[in-house]
Amino acid sequence: MKKIMLLFAVLLNTLNGCQMSDSKMIELKEKMFVAQTNEIYTNRGDYLGKTIKYEGIFKEYEIPEADMKSYSVFRYVSDCCNIDGIAGFEVKWNNEYPNSDDWVEAIGVLEEYSAADGRKYLRIELTSLKKLPTRGAEIVFKFM
Repeated sequence: MKKIMLLFAVLLNTLNGCQMSDSKMIELKEKMFVAQTNEIYTNRGDYLGKTIKYEGIFKEYEIPEADMKSYSVFRYVSDCCNIDGIAGFEVKWNNEYPNSDDWVEAIGVLEEYSAADGRKYLRIELTSLKKLPTRGAEIVFKFM
């Protein structure tokens, strides 16, 4: 019975995809990056207010029609042969941003905000944003 309970706990943690410690920090891991990111977007209410830690590519975007900039930390997504999207989050940081295409570690609290168009979006209010010397997998796969 103990083996079944242990197996169930491991399976549940794998399906959930997100590593939570006692401090409620969720760490997105490289091999499960797409699944974990999708889990957070799909079940956003379960994750709002929680601290998320992950690594990825930092990017600054110009939005000319709104006369503003947007920032994100993400990884490219592939199905096997082609890059067909990105997985990650918009980020907000009250300090100096790194350069676009720098590899960073992002830590912050997941929040929801309403844009001028009335739609709700997710972003991470960063508490830490560090440029890392070693890059992880820039391309992650949907099916691992």
